Amino acid sequence: MKATEVPEIAGAFLFEPTPYADERGFFCRTFDADVVRSVGLDPHAFVQDSLSRSVRGVVRGMHLRSGDGEAKLVRCSSGQVFDVVVDLRPTSPTYLNQAYFELSGETQTTVYIPAGCAHGFQALTETADTSYRIDRPHDPAEDVTIAFDDPELAIPWPLPATLMSRRDREAPSLAEALKQQEA
Repeated sequence: MKATEVPEIAGAFLFEPTPYADERGFFCRTFDADVVRSVGLDPHAFVQDSLSRSVRGVVRGMHLRSGDGEAKLVRCSSGQVFDVVVDLRPTSPTYLNQAYFELSGETQTTVYIPAGCAHGFQALTETADTSYRIDRPHDPAEDVTIAFDDPELAIPWPLPATLMSRRDREAPSLAEALKQQEA
């Protein structure tokens, strides 16, 4: 497994496994504490694993946490997603930068998203399973959602958005969400 910095987002990394393929399929390591530690992250900091299943066209996001924020490792374990990270840390050298990734069950690549960054994705296949490893227990009171189609973000979603939660459909603009966080 190799770790690569994401140049658009300070402190973000891609973890790319080395799959071993044969006639049965493949096997690969999707988490390696030594590799995580090698880039300055504490592998023991992650306290919760979650999984979402989405159908083609579903958009989940853009989400982040208020307060101390939430760092996470995100991987598409089956299917394929268009993954988006937006740096919303005002003191970051990459503030407001965006990074896009195609994560898939074929590659099992994981993206590390630092606390203070918004995250979202769109399912590109009929079914896409997305796994999250999170560094804090979830507290719904700290959830912040930003409109996926905010013109200021202008995220180039590859498909029309077919389904999303009510919370995501009714999310405020980036400017409104940032104002709410400051309050």
